[in-house]
Amino acid sequence: MDTRRTHRRTRTGTTLLAAALLATACSAGGASTSAGSPAAEEAAGATKAAQMTLAALPESTPSSLAPYYGQKLSWRDCGVPGFQCATMKAPLDYAKPADGDVRLAVARKKATGPGKRLGSLLVNPGGPGGSAIGYLQQYAGIGYPAEVRAQYDMVAVDPRGVARSEPVECLDGRKMDAYTQTDVTPDDAGETDRLVDAYKGFAEGCGADAPKLLRHVSTVEAARDMDVLRAVLGDEKLSYVGASYGTFLGATYAGLFPDRAGRLVLDGAMDPSLSARRLNLEQTAGFETAFQSFAKDCVQQADCPLGGKGTSPDQVGKNLKAFFDDLDAKPVPTGDADGRKLTESLATTGVIAAMYDEGAWQQLRESLSAAMKRHDGAGLLVLSDSYYEREADGSYSNLMSANAAVNCLDLPAAFSSPDQVREALPDFEKASPVFGEGLAWSSLNCAYWPVQPSGEPHRIEAAGATPIVVVGTTRDPATPYRWAQALADQLSSGRLLTYEGDGHTAYGRGSTCIDSAINTYLLRGTPPANDTRCS
Repeated sequence: MDTRRTHRRTRTGTTLLAAALLATACSAGGASTSAGSPAAEEAAGATKAAQMTLAALPESTPSSLAPYYGQKLSWRDCGVPGFQCATMKAPLDYAKPADGDVRLAVARKKATGPGKRLGSLLVNPGGPGGSAIGYLQQYAGIGYPAEVRAQYDMVAVDPRGVARSEPVECLDGRKMDAYTQTDVTPDDAGETDRLVDAYKGFAEGCGADAPKLLRHVSTVEAARDMDVLRAVLGDEKLSYVGASYGTFLGATYAGLFPDRAGRLVLDGAMDPSLSARRLNLEQTAGFETAFQSFAKDCVQQADCPLGGKGTSPDQVGKNLKAFFDDLDAKPVPTGDADGRKLTESLATTGVIAAMYDEGAWQQLRESLSAAMKRHDGAGLLVLSDSYYEREADGSYSNLMSANAAVNCLDLPAAFSSPDQVREALPDFEKASPVFGEGLAWSSLNCAYWPVQPSGEPHRIEAAGATPIVVVGTTRDPATPYRWAQALADQLSSGRLLTYEGDGHTAYGRGSTCIDSAINTYLLRGTPPANDTRCS
């Protein structure tokens, strides 16, 4: 699943938990509950997750890990004014530290002062697969409130397998172009086979690139890396702001090290107790909620290509779906130097990309108008490329590779066969008539992964941790609001902070109420009252 784009739409993603050709988990109402059916598996998984809680690690550090916890970082200039970079070692396998290391890229911008320095503030934009260092250098290190940057060293580490930290690379640019254009709404057996072949090819590429690392890029391992970094930086407790998937990473840290969890902000929260299928289905419903909000706004604008005043959001959705169907039959030109046309899959990705930030709605209207009225798909292609982090030279960041690598290791696959997807289609299409079919098929990718999953759905309680602020946005497309409610309820010290609005995540997006509550917590340690609501 892809829970991307936090704060302003930076190029460092915040993707979520089922990464495939798109991204994508509500209950399967009306489905059969016969043994072996998706609904039966969901019920069994939910029962199991309700009984499992992430256990804290021993407070004392094992002697085998002492060399990692005691290492000294050699800071150097990294080419961006004001920022320093270093490389940190962590064990590839925490159960067998002698088996080798993984090298992790770290960056910081030292506290600007004046005032008392509060230590380090680690930031992560999500994904999995988003570059925390890119996010720090492009936004957090210069865009976070001045008073926060004055009292904290702003710090980021690219998680293992991501960006500068031994990145997993599954396909080259040319093959990624083909992969992102694969039809994810197969109409017949031949198209289904081609989709399955695309998933298999992607998985094989990942397996060939990083056969050892691929077994050790889990969220639990990344959270343990964060504790090594905390110690190396000299901080007694970890202060942290994580967005989207970064909330899962931060909550996992608190669950493993509740005594070392300091001021933690989890913005755009995930629910760790859900299975991959449930996460995908509920995220599908989240995108529909966001689209309905976009549709209501669109028909009030003179340039809306999907309907005028009085057109219902449902009809707007039908008009968009009809456009997608037309593209499925006949893609439109884009003027792309590499000859790419706007396919149904690329157009759908472009629309989904714009759901992350209501500031992109005008761009989406203009792009849809160009494609629907003038057969010019360039605008939607730009949106799609931004989602996949494709550069003008045809290269891609490793976002989607790392996204799949982490997701497919963290949880058992949402589906194991095309037949299971077909059985679940009615639930996905009910959750979103516009996006449901494509997001259901996109949830098949982990079925062919070369490494068996090491994680299971579970609750995170982090008993003994100081107050943890969990932020949810009511019309968040990628991390539905219910997830923030669920995580805040699971965490023993969770405090729910609600933003009544659109877009993905809330901190730094224009709400004085939200920003003030979080800044007060980070600077003074005073959390907002539970169930505080902002607009």
